[in-house]
Amino acid sequence: MSTVEESVEVGVPVRTAYDQWTQFESFPHFMEGVERIDQRTDTMTHWVTKVGGVTREFEAEITEQIPDERVAWTTLAGEVKQAGVVTFHRLDDTTCKVMLQLDYAPDGFAENVGDKLGFVKRRITGDLGRFKTYIESRGQQTGAWRGEV
Repeated sequence: MSTVEESVEVGVPVRTAYDQWTQFESFPHFMEGVERIDQRTDTMTHWVTKVGGVTREFEAEITEQIPDERVAWTTLAGEVKQAGVVTFHRLDDTTCKVMLQLDYAPDGFAENVGDKLGFVKRRITGDLGRFKTYIESRGQQTGAWRGEV
């Protein structure tokens, strides 16, 4: 397993950032390679990704969700093996830090080479930067789910 940890300061209140993050179907707007996410239940999502011309589909289960604090997930059986957590930290009334930790298992030669070259880390850094731009340009979340898991 490999681990990536990245963070970004976002110019919105922590509640706004958290609420937007719970809108999984909006991820294709800021996550490179994510084609579609379907939220099937409060805790189950179906992902369609396309990276390097390879399309993959997988299920991910939300294992913990605490409003304004954290969302944790793990993938279920399939090609993609990962688990992660994103946490939200209030810096002041209008700024927060979004921190992401991802543990993943590269699959095959190309993914292992990409892992060694830091491709996943750069993608996550880019995705967090695009999330910052997305939510700051909107100024408000597109929806919210305030339940706990």
